[in-house]
Amino acid sequence: MLTRDFLRGRRRNELSDEERDALEQVIERVERLPARRTTHHRGDPVHHSTLLLSGAMCRYMDARDGYRQLVAYQVPGDFIDLHGFPLQRLDHDIATITEAEVAVVPHDRLTRLTERMPHLGRLLWFSTLIDAAMHREWIFRIGRLDAIGRIAHFVCETRARMAAIERVDADGWFDFPLTQQDLGEACGLTSVHVNRTVKRLREQGLLDLRDKRARVGDVVALSRLGEFNPDYLYLTDGFHTP
Repeated sequence: MLTRDFLRGRRRNELSDEERDALEQVIERVERLPARRTTHHRGDPVHHSTLLLSGAMCRYMDARDGYRQLVAYQVPGDFIDLHGFPLQRLDHDIATITEAEVAVVPHDRLTRLTERMPHLGRLLWFSTLIDAAMHREWIFRIGRLDAIGRIAHFVCETRARMAAIERVDADGWFDFPLTQQDLGEACGLTSVHVNRTVKRLREQGLLDLRDKRARVGDVVALSRLGEFNPDYLYLTDGFHTP
């Protein structure tokens, strides 16, 4: 089922079988996208929304000096550009990080679906509200935390999101395909600063990065460093950071 990971592990994931089937039926096609490809440009009109099925993507903005700032990191189950449904355009760019597979849903089909199933429409709205909560947390992270705190917070958040869709294996490893430059763009740091900080976390036994995967050595300690509390992710009751 293509929509299996949508709102998976969320407190308000109340999609009935009928609603999930209806969401599946409005998918027009599935596309495979190459890595490091910009798929949407700022200001372009959008007529469909895309559900990420596999791989990793990001939303970003470019500064005048050419430096990029990531404003969102997308994992499977995310409706990447659902906010473009009511807005009809995007105020940022979207790109793949790895090869990715996405399901494409035309907006006219979403309109008819939400009119026919208002509860499902509220759940789609809930999905965009989670995005907004994450944006607020990212503002806090970059505005108030030091370098080690920023990276610790981002890693803890990513681990929690991957755990919610059962993408953390029994040994604690999960996909983490970001380069040091990507991580710096997500955390407002230079690649050199990222390199030093990751090395420090590795030496403390808190973080292991290898082969585009990550493992947290001590989730409680890393969460404390990053002042990370998963409440804003609205995960199912009983979800614990460790």
